[in-house]
Amino acid sequence: MVNNGPKYDLQAEGRRFEPVNSHEALVKITKAFLFMPFHFYILHSESSDNFYTGHTRDDLAERLRKHNSNHKGYTGRVNDWQLIYKEEFNIKEAAYAREREVKCWKSKSRIKKLIDSLEYWLEM
Repeated sequence: MVNNGPKYDLQAEGRRFEPVNSHEALVKITKAFLFMPFHFYILHSESSDNFYTGHTRDDLAERLRKHNSNHKGYTGRVNDWQLIYKEEFNIKEAAYAREREVKCWKSKSRIKKLIDSLEYWLEM
């Protein structure tokens, strides 16, 4: 007989563990992941007066936190980035295409017009 270590009575510890149906858990996780949108976003830094465009599937608040952390890279130079614009897409390619489109503008005034158009629609 092989001894696999001590047996624990989990009920005696005051905890109750339910068996997990791994298939149900996998389905829930898969559904949540499949319906997470991709985001195209624009950040602005007041101190450097620069814009940054990007795309992600991550939570935008977490992505912003990463941009404001001390790291190597363009957004690591300052830590006052603010999310000022976002668009949602169902597929990564569309979010990436939108990012490339806006980056190709290379124009602060054009980005400001895009942001201003959003503010116009929000006021209506």
